Amino acid sequence: MSQIQKILDNSYLEKFQHIISTIAKEQIKHTVLIVDDEIDNLQLLKRTLRRDYNIITASNGQEALEIVEKIGNDISLIVSDQRMPSMTGTEFLSKTTDKYPHIIKMLLTGYTDIDAMIDGVNKCELFQYISKPFDTDEIQMIIRNGINAYELTLSKNALLQDLKELFFTTIKSVSSALDAKDTYTHGHSHRVTLFSLILAKAMGLDEILMEEIEMTGLLHDIGKIGVPESILCKPGKLTDEEYNIIKLHPERGKKILNGIKKLNNVSFWLSCHHERWDGRGYPKNIKEKEIPLPARIIAIADTYDAMTSNRSYRQGLPHEVAAEEIKRCAGSQFDPEVVRAFIQVEHVFKTAIGDPVNYYQEYSVINKVFANKNDD
Repeated sequence: MSQIQKILDNSYLEKFQHIISTIAKEQIKHTVLIVDDEIDNLQLLKRTLRRDYNIITASNGQEALEIVEKIGNDISLIVSDQRMPSMTGTEFLSKTTDKYPHIIKMLLTGYTDIDAMIDGVNKCELFQYISKPFDTDEIQMIIRNGINAYELTLSKNALLQDLKELFFTTIKSVSSALDAKDTYTHGHSHRVTLFSLILAKAMGLDEILMEEIEMTGLLHDIGKIGVPESILCKPGKLTDEEYNIIKLHPERGKKILNGIKKLNNVSFWLSCHHERWDGRGYPKNIKEKEIPLPARIIAIADTYDAMTSNRSYRQGLPHEVAAEEIKRCAGSQFDPEVVRAFIQVEHVFKTAIGDPVNYYQEYSVINKVFANKNDD
């Protein structure tokens, strides 16, 4: 290789390394939004912070709101002046709090802005006040502390996400182990969960409630862990004594889950999934709206799957026959409101029977936890 080629190669390598280094630095730079109607303050803060952060500026609250609306998920920290025309700093920051709680918020205030401080605490979840006048070393330290707090929050959220994923994985494993005890009901818990989610969505329930309903569906038969397999897998009709043993499983399930704070609702709901609207169910003979809504939903899903699934002693019923039975029992066994929801989506039930795995992937709220993590 010639000397010139070596120089060219070294020059190219240095440029390449510089570009890569610059990109790497840009990727880890946090974005800071500075809002102030005084141009001198904006320029001073921008000059002070631009080496370490991606700086975006706005001269008033409305302009800043438009920026946050567009790129709020990318902003790590906001520094806003309090006294601005049209919209004060606390008014602006309070409008960002609900939608973007992750953003660290700071307020620039004069010594006499006591009301602004009280407003900030009550409405904006402020991280810190910055008193005017300030020096550049002080502002750099304050911003660095804010960014450290932001990164700590992200780390905690990531840890919580990992724990949530582990929690859901454990629930799914327990559910699968339960189904494996009885070869004739294999997949029962997942199908009941799917049908429950279809009904919950049709009733317009929110995602947080649907997540708990999903966990309840997966674990609704956990109390059967203590039931002998000779009873669970019995090919013929159960004796009265055997049936009474089966009837213990809702309360046993509740006891198994007692003490797990995250599953307080789940343990109560699954203990009620064999109650009836007319009060003739078990174990407590409660009726109508004494039965929690998730349990009333799961009752229909559980019965539908029991009717349409094959057993050792009979073939599963066709969808049409099972659907008519659900409708016939509205007001006696089932909540009429949930039956109305069933009627709206019974065509989905019919299709889902043939492909429960893919339908479950579509309706599952828990699976979004895993999908979101993979996207990250």
